[in-house]
Order: sequence, then structure tokens, then C-alpha cells
Amino acid sequence: MELDFKNIHIGNMIHLQVEQNQFEMTRICKFMKSSEKEIKAMYLQKDLPTGILLRWSKLLQYDFFRIYSQHLILFAPQKSSARVYVKQTEDKKSNLPQFKKNLYTKEIIDFILELIRTGEKTKEQVMAQYNIPKTTLYKWLKKY
Repeated sequence: MELDFKNIHIGNMIHLQVEQNQFEMTRICKFMKSSEKEIKAMYLQKDLPTGILLRWSKLLQYDFFRIYSQHLILFAPQKSSARVYVKQTEDKKSNLPQFKKNLYTKEIIDFILELIRTGEKTKEQVMAQYNIPKTTLYKWLKKY
């Protein structure tokens, strides 16, 4: 199954990871401190609270938060388009850690290249929609 970074259904992704790794329901219930009925309800949820998602990430040894980070890389507006907001907050220093936005993971690169290979998007459309520099895209195409 290919990940849909635009429309994330985290419950479904958790359920797929559980099935793939053949986790026993009793182990899941014990770790999550939930009943079987509550676990099955989580599989149907599009979104889950971060505390619960953190527990799933630990149990399944899979970083479900990275899916959301990759969504931000692909679909969040660039700083230049949010210029008004940036100007208002420029003078303020954040107490939160600052992360680089443009860290392209292997999954992101594969996702982008698949769009081009299948003809779903042209190189120009990819560069425009996802703000990927031309040189970066061509390096990916050559390397992968």
C-alpha cells in the first residue's frame, strides 16, 4: 500500500502495521492499557491524540509522527507565502526547538519520483506545487 501523505488516516496505518508485524491483541491491550473494543475503535479513527500515537509508535517501533512531518514538507506553505505572519513574529524568539523544513526523506523522494514516473505530474508541476528546486529534483532523478 502506498502512503497518501495528503489524506492521512492514522488509525488505518496503525492497523496495517499491527497486521504486518503480527502483534497479538492481548499484548497490544496490555501495553495500551485499553480493551480490545477500544483498540479496534482506534483503527477506525482518522486522527488520534498525540499521547496515544506516541504509545503506538513505541509499541510498534514505527515513527507515526514522521508521516505528519512529511505532510508538512510537501503541503505546508513556504515562508515566502506566509510573509505577513513571519514579519509579525520575526522579533519573537521561540522557546520551542526549531527544525529545518526541507529535510527530504527517502519516502518523500520516492513519492515525488513516483508522481513523475507514472505521469501523474510533470517535473514542472512537482517543482511548482512542492517548491522543490530544479537542481534537487534532477539530482534525485539521476540518483534514483
